[in-house]
Amino acid sequence: MAKKPKIISEQKTLLYDNLDKIGEIPLYYGFVPHKSFDIKKSDIDNAKSLLEGDYIDEKDKKALALHVEEKISLLRNYLEESMHTLSQPVMLYFKEPFKGSIKKGPDSHHRYCDLEILGASRSIAEATLIQTAKTILNEEGYDNICIEINSTGDRESINKFSRDLTSHYRKNINEIHAECRQLLKKDPFELLGCQNEKCKKINESAPKSMEFLSEKSKTHFQEVLEYLEALDIPYKINNTLIGNRKYCTETIFIITDLDHSKKTKGERILAVGVRYDGLSKKIGIKKEIQGVGISLLIKGSKSELRKDLKKCKKPFASFVQLGFESKLLSLGVVESLRKVKIPLLLSLSKDRLGAQVSMVEKRNIPYSIIMGKKEAIEKTAIVRDMDTHAQEIIPLDELAGYMKKLEK
Repeated sequence: MAKKPKIISEQKTLLYDNLDKIGEIPLYYGFVPHKSFDIKKSDIDNAKSLLEGDYIDEKDKKALALHVEEKISLLRNYLEESMHTLSQPVMLYFKEPFKGSIKKGPDSHHRYCDLEILGASRSIAEATLIQTAKTILNEEGYDNICIEINSTGDRESINKFSRDLTSHYRKNINEIHAECRQLLKKDPFELLGCQNEKCKKINESAPKSMEFLSEKSKTHFQEVLEYLEALDIPYKINNTLIGNRKYCTETIFIITDLDHSKKTKGERILAVGVRYDGLSKKIGIKKEIQGVGISLLIKGSKSELRKDLKKCKKPFASFVQLGFESKLLSLGVVESLRKVKIPLLLSLSKDRLGAQVSMVEKRNIPYSIIMGKKEAIEKTAIVRDMDTHAQEIIPLDELAGYMKKLEK
C-alpha cells in the first residue's frame, strides 16, 4: 500500500519519503510521492505484444516511447498493494523512472518525473495532470509552451476510425511509398506520422480520429478543452497524435516548447501524456482500471529543484466543489493558493457532496473552501471556520490573500 505520510511538529507539517523540491508542486494538486516501482519479467512479457506502434512521431522524425511496461508495473502494484481500497483516485508522483524499463535505443528521451492518476474516468484528471506539469515546467523556466492534444475516443470510436483509415490508405496504395505499404499491413496508425512528401499529402486528406468519437468521448474531450481554456493554457488540436490503439484510449497530449529551435539544441517536446483505460484488461486484470499519466522529459537544468525535501505543510483548508462550473475554476484556485504556500485537501474528481464532506470530516483541518454553481458564476468562494462554523464569502481574486492572513 502507498506509504502514508507521518505527521510531526504538532500536526503542522508532514514528513514524506521519495520527495524532492520539484515534487512539492504536485503535492498541492493532490499527488503523493512514491518510490518508483521495479519492472518484473512478467511486466516485460505482457508488454511485448503491445509494443508495436507504441510511439508518437514528431516533426523532428524522432520517436517517443510511451513505456507501456511501466504502466503495466503500475497497474500490477496498484492491485498488489491494495490501492483500490484507498480513496479514489490514487494520485502518485515518481521522481525517478521505473527500474528495468525497456531500452528504446540511442534516441530515447531523458526522463524527469512522472505523474499518474489511477481510478479516475473524468476529464478533471487530464486537466490536473496538464496544469501540474505546466507549473513544474514554468518553475524550470519554460514559460512559452503549448499543449498539442488529440482524442481517439473509446474502443468503439477507435475501431471505427481504424476501419476508415485503413480503407483510405488502400484507396491510395499506389501513391504510398514502399516502406509505408509494409507498415499498412501491420498498423495503419503508423502511417499518420510519415514525413515522405507523397504520404504527407495523403495524410492531409485522411480521416481524423475526432470524426469518429462516440457522444461520451466527445463530451470527455470537450471538457478537457474547456479546462485548458479556463486555465488560459494555449493548445492546438494535433490530428497526427495517435497512441497505441491496443491500450491507449480517449486523450493523448504533448507539451511543447514554443521557444524551441534547432539553434537551442533543446527538445521540442517537454512532456507526453496519455489515458490508458484499455490496458488493465489487456494484461489479464478482470476489472477495468482507469489510468492516465504524464511523463516530463526535460533534463532539469535547475539542480536545486532536485534536492531532497522531507517536510511539507499539512493542508490548511479543504476544497469542496459542486458542479462542473466550479470544477472549471478549481485548478486555478489551487494554483493561486499554491503560490502563497497554502496547501489544500482536495477531492476534485468527486462529484457528490457527501463523499467530499466525509473525507473532510476524517481530517483535523481548520478551514473549508466551498464553491458551488452560484459561487462559480459570481467568481467567489465560501470560507468556513470548521470549529465555529462561521463563514464568509470571498471574491476569488482575494482568496489567496485572505487565506494567508488566516494562516498567520
